[in-house]
Amino acid sequence: MASHRVKRSIGSAVAVGLLSVALAAAPTGPAVADPVALPPGNASDAMQQLTTLARESEQINESLHNAQIDLDKKVEAQKAADAKLAADQDLVKVEQAKIAEYQPVIDRIAVATYQGARPNRLFAVLTSDSPQQMLDQMSALDVLGTEAASDVAEFQKAITAAAAAEQASKLSVEAAKAASEQAKAVSADLQKKQSELQVAIAGVTQAWGALSGAEQAMLVGSAFPPGFDPSVLLQGLIPGSGTGALQAAITRIGSPYVWGAAGPNSFDCSGLVVWAYKQVGKTLPRSSQAQMSAGTPVDKNDLQPGDVVGFYSDASHVGIYAGNGNVLHASTFGVPVAISPMGSYPYYGARRY
Repeated sequence: MASHRVKRSIGSAVAVGLLSVALAAAPTGPAVADPVALPPGNASDAMQQLTTLARESEQINESLHNAQIDLDKKVEAQKAADAKLAADQDLVKVEQAKIAEYQPVIDRIAVATYQGARPNRLFAVLTSDSPQQMLDQMSALDVLGTEAASDVAEFQKAITAAAAAEQASKLSVEAAKAASEQAKAVSADLQKKQSELQVAIAGVTQAWGALSGAEQAMLVGSAFPPGFDPSVLLQGLIPGSGTGALQAAITRIGSPYVWGAAGPNSFDCSGLVVWAYKQVGKTLPRSSQAQMSAGTPVDKNDLQPGDVVGFYSDASHVGIYAGNGNVLHASTFGVPVAISPMGSYPYYGARRY
């Protein structure tokens, strides 16, 4: 217990030093559920304030991850739209080149027709001096007629294709513009959330510093629930990607909570899940809400060690199921990665990866 307190004290000092900002005002808003299981009847007003601010900061932190995911998608959509526009414009050039290639031939046919040229079999009969000459002229007219018809057909095809390509290009211009505007809007929202998080971080770190040593130690608590033996848990695990992720996460117990961190030495809640599954070759979404929207849904009664579990009505907190009703998670600032009873938090759902 003492070693965990020392490690937490060092981690807290580092986190506060890195994340404190000049703004000291905490974000205003309605109080939300406490992310830390406080001892009933023993929580001071300062502890309640800290846990409320920490809960708010976690919500902002996870919404920030969501905004980044959204921005990444919008940027990819913008790239795809730009690529489609470039391809459509290239196609326009190709079809315009075909039109230019056939244009002289079409012009000559048009001029000849205007001047009274009659490239047909009756014309050959009327102008022939002999049967052989008639046959030769008819054969030549057949060839010229076939070639002219082919040229005209290709010319018409090129005109139609060019028109379609130009229309597609116009649509691509609109799509590229819309994608760019959406990316800019999401980027602006992302910057706003980053500012909000910095204000929230300042409030949390200030509130943590206002706690007494005893209060801080009370919040830190123990790395394991009473009677929990991690060696027994590890021995009973059935090999799989989820249990492999759980085993990896167990090695991070005692690591500090840091907003936006995804390992290997500090984590936020979704960052720990991402890191743990990365160790077994699986890439999970970065936010808690996205993690609760992917994978395979799992009923609470069917939970297995390694499943990703979410908490609160907005799925703004996640952890890894550790069996026997426990969850391994990075809970909040000031509290290191630990295993704690899952019932201490409002359950949202679970996913299996």
